[in-house]
Amino acid sequence: MMSDPGRWQIGLVGYGEVGRILAEDLRQQNIKVAAYDIKLGGEQGASLKEHAARFGVVLAGSHAELTAKSDLIVSAVTASQAVPVAKACAAALNQGTWFLDFNSASPGAKQRAAALIDAAAGRYVEGAVMTSVPPYRIKVPLLLGGPGARELEPLLNAIGFAARVASEELGVSSAVKMCRSIMIKGLEAMVIESFTTARAYGVEDAVLASLAETFPGIDWEKQGAYFFQRVIEHGRRRAEEVREVAETVREVGLTPWSAQGTAERQAWVADLADEGLFGTKGTKEFARSADWRTEADRILAKVKRAKPSAQDRTRT
Repeated sequence: MMSDPGRWQIGLVGYGEVGRILAEDLRQQNIKVAAYDIKLGGEQGASLKEHAARFGVVLAGSHAELTAKSDLIVSAVTASQAVPVAKACAAALNQGTWFLDFNSASPGAKQRAAALIDAAAGRYVEGAVMTSVPPYRIKVPLLLGGPGARELEPLLNAIGFAARVASEELGVSSAVKMCRSIMIKGLEAMVIESFTTARAYGVEDAVLASLAETFPGIDWEKQGAYFFQRVIEHGRRRAEEVREVAETVREVGLTPWSAQGTAERQAWVADLADEGLFGTKGTKEFARSADWRTEADRILAKVKRAKPSAQDRTRT
């Protein structure tokens, strides 16, 4: 069975956006899928259970329950949980079980997770997801790394993944992902900061015109709206990822000034989203405005209310 991925039992640790997309695409091929997420016992539990029932995904009650029945485990959680999840799964891992680490964690974190899985006789492979999952779904470009990467590559591709081996050395694939994220996640944060500030001064049209002249291949209106949408919806996860990016930079001896600032901006937007500034989470309208100015105006109204008046500053 291990040589025929179509007959695998695949266990998803993390049933968020990525986990649900993978589940849907795997179930379309009639592949057995089970999932576990700590959110199953919280406010989001009902919606996750409804999704699982609709697509025929079996929900497990713990990491151990999921792991014990899986031929391939895909860990798709927040970056800070990559190593803890590996530790939790290792406790019940069957010999030879594949463990695909989908998480956006630093090379050092991936190496620590691999040590836990390998010590439990599992087969750890790091996966670096190289762009946003939703447009590509299971076909999202995926770089594999580690001693077992070359063997796992054709098995994953046989069930719909678009994986290729980057290196048989652990950490290389993650380094590619993390260094890319310095730019991509940093650009998201810079666009939100630049466009919102330009909006406050009434110079957004001039700024966008200048950007279009310098980078004529980018539709800055459309790109700006997309960046606002993604950070509002996924800023918390992005902030955690960029903190791992910062750790990646530290691991080579550099101070991650840019990455640290990006993480703070992403987390700040996530805080505003949690407060309901951009509407109600879970609705179709949330984080879907086609005009970034709508969201920028909400942010500006928020910071204006929070800014102390001259009289208040005099009192303090």
